[in-house]
Amino acid sequence: MIRLRDVTVAYGERVVLDHIDLDIYDGETLAILGASGSGKSTILRLIIGLQKPTGGSIWIHGEDITQYTEEEMDEVRRQMGMVFQYSALFDSMTVGENVAFGPRQRTKYTEDKIQAIVKDKLHLVGLDGIEQMMPNDLSGGMKKRVSLARAIALDPKVILYDEPTAGLDPLRCRDINHLIVSMQRHLQATSVLVTHDMTSAFAVADRMAFLQDGRFRLIASKEEFKHTQDQEVQQFIHGGELPGERETAI
Repeated sequence: MIRLRDVTVAYGERVVLDHIDLDIYDGETLAILGASGSGKSTILRLIIGLQKPTGGSIWIHGEDITQYTEEEMDEVRRQMGMVFQYSALFDSMTVGENVAFGPRQRTKYTEDKIQAIVKDKLHLVGLDGIEQMMPNDLSGGMKKRVSLARAIALDPKVILYDEPTAGLDPLRCRDINHLIVSMQRHLQATSVLVTHDMTSAFAVADRMAFLQDGRFRLIASKEEFKHTQDQEVQQFIHGGELPGERETAI
């Protein structure tokens, strides 16, 4: 279980997250929704330890990771995979080398075992036989799939998705949504999805959390979220981003 307690993130006088609490249950898929610049991606960086909060605590499996050294945090990251918004593949490496990066850096596996992992994970995301291709030769949807294969290379217990459908056409968005659900079932992992794509959120999530002005306005099951009487949440669901939103993502 992942718990955020009284977490604040501020840059000088600018408060991005304002004393938030959040529980993420083992094995669930939680979608964090909100306007551009609302702090959604900041939550992912806090969970994976790429950023420390200004205040509060972050508990993963009963341990407060805000007190961890970088070496201790690296051990936690071994159990996590992250799919970045723009795929973040290494352009100078082949697809196979990208997927093999984690196993090579974090294990003492033989090269034969690493290659077996690469083949298996690319098969899971529907990209058999492209190990020798370069990222620049891939479509946007294929890059997202390779990024997912790399994220699950070590069978993580937690998978973090930062705007996984951003920049994709509707058909590719649907493909990625199906993959997220498939990975959830295959790995039995806890998944946290940051998005402003309502179609994607409703397709993959068990619960949803709506972030506004640095605080969670609503945390609820998918059905409760869909039928909430909160007008601002309904406006976000049906009309996209709310008036007055900041354009710059945090």
